[in-house]
Amino acid sequence: MSDKPKKKRFEVEDHESISDCLDRMDKEGYQPVRRMEEPVFIEVKEGKTIIQKVHKQKIVFEGILKQENK
Repeated sequence: MSDKPKKKRFEVEDHESISDCLDRMDKEGYQPVRRMEEPVFIEVKEGKTIIQKVHKQKIVFEGILKQENK
């Protein structure tokens, strides 16, 4: 039996592409089952008001442990 958790989240890093993240998942023995995206906001001061603007999109994959053939 493996010591790895059955589920694990993988965030697409700033320096990598989506396919790089999926390759990293595969190397660790996980397969993607869900993709989640959420905006990352920054606060920008315009005059006396503070406005929240979208800075980037955060992409997270949820992976489950691959079944090994016996």
